[in-house]
Amino acid sequence: MIRESSASTTHSSAAFQSRGGASPLLPETPTHKTTPAASETRQHRLIVNADDFGISEEVNEAVIRAYREGVLTSTSLMVTGAAFNQAVKLAKENPGLAVGIHLVTVVGQSVLPHWEIPTLVDEKGNFSNNPTLAGLKYYFSPQARRELRKELAAQFEKFHSTGLQLSHIDGHLHLHVHPIIFSAALELGVKYGARRMRVPAEERRLALEFDRGNILQKTIYTLLFGGLASHMKKNLRARGFSFPARVYGNLQSGRMSERYFLYALDNLTSEASEIYFHPAVYADDRLLNSDERQCLIEFEALTSKKVKERMHALGIKLTNYFELERSL
Repeated sequence: MIRESSASTTHSSAAFQSRGGASPLLPETPTHKTTPAASETRQHRLIVNADDFGISEEVNEAVIRAYREGVLTSTSLMVTGAAFNQAVKLAKENPGLAVGIHLVTVVGQSVLPHWEIPTLVDEKGNFSNNPTLAGLKYYFSPQARRELRKELAAQFEKFHSTGLQLSHIDGHLHLHVHPIIFSAALELGVKYGARRMRVPAEERRLALEFDRGNILQKTIYTLLFGGLASHMKKNLRARGFSFPARVYGNLQSGRMSERYFLYALDNLTSEASEIYFHPAVYADDRLLNSDERQCLIEFEALTSKKVKERMHALGIKLTNYFELERSL
């Protein structure tokens, strides 16, 4: 069931000391397609989420600064991240920031040791870096499925042990849409009182009108995630879960920016949507690789003055998964 809220998220005025800057890396802002008629006839509510909270101190700082200084309302915590303890401490210091669980089943580490889940991880507790092969194993191997459910339960329990209220459920690289992982996450969400989940259903048309690059990939992703999203929505509604109608970010993954953020704001089609980013900030004297530069660009988008002004002009209401569920 899709539930929407009229309340907005309040941000603290305190801020971390500013470090890093991505403005010189951003191209000129293009002309945006606007839909004033839609904006005038319906109230758009938007969850702005940061993934990978807890993976590093650079990401943690960006998340908190984007919440305090920018438009971020929500974040997804990796309970196996190297900076997990710091992330929990920061979350408790900023109680207005909604925190969900970012389930890790590929490209990351497990909670349980290798000897308990030997089919899933190597001796150092690392999952596979190949989502396709991992997904096939999770689907066809009975042993892998048993171990996966055990590991996911451990991740939920580790989140629960922090004392944080669980905002929502999503997954690293969206692997929570995998039928086996989704089924386990659904049951664990009920158990831990979080009937809220991201459903990555995105509009191919909107993505291609902004950027016609990677047409084949965007088409495949739309078909794949669209089919899985239909299955998810049916089961989520049956269990009384809440979710935004649209989620933006998957088809623009690795290329999110202020330009895209403004474009998405101008073209929101649903009353409740989510857009997610992967922000990070770094010391001014650090030499950044391409991935780090992209994370910095995404942080700049979340704290952009133009983004704030555009939201105000369009009457977009910032929200989070808690508020979405409460507004029945």
